[in-house]
Amino acid sequence: MALHRDIFWVGRQWAVTGAGIQAIDQRLRGVLDIEIARLWDDDLVQSRRAKPGVNAADFDKAMSVARERFPQEPTSDPLVAQLKALGVLEASVVNPVVPAMQLRAEGRLARFLPQWRVRR
Repeated sequence: MALHRDIFWVGRQWAVTGAGIQAIDQRLRGVLDIEIARLWDDDLVQSRRAKPGVNAADFDKAMSVARERFPQEPTSDPLVAQLKALGVLEASVVNPVVPAMQLRAEGRLARFLPQWRVRR
């Protein structure tokens, strides 16, 4: 997996990007990458840190930079968390329930309502 286009920090082996923490070595194809929504999952972080060949000092620096850049928020949707971390969403997400359709023709005769047509 190629590095995300938004790069915030680059170390020797790891980079903090808009997708989270990514390994710079592209031959790994994103196997060790950590998404923004999973930065605070300590079990996942420790399992990635314990892999052979991982530069622990560089990984720890990347984790500290990523956790400063993307603070933990109590959201249930990882997509919303990633969009907020990137600065795309500023306001809190409101429940996207569509309101019931309002009929404005109640109590009127249909022949007096304005007509509309779709033009081709």
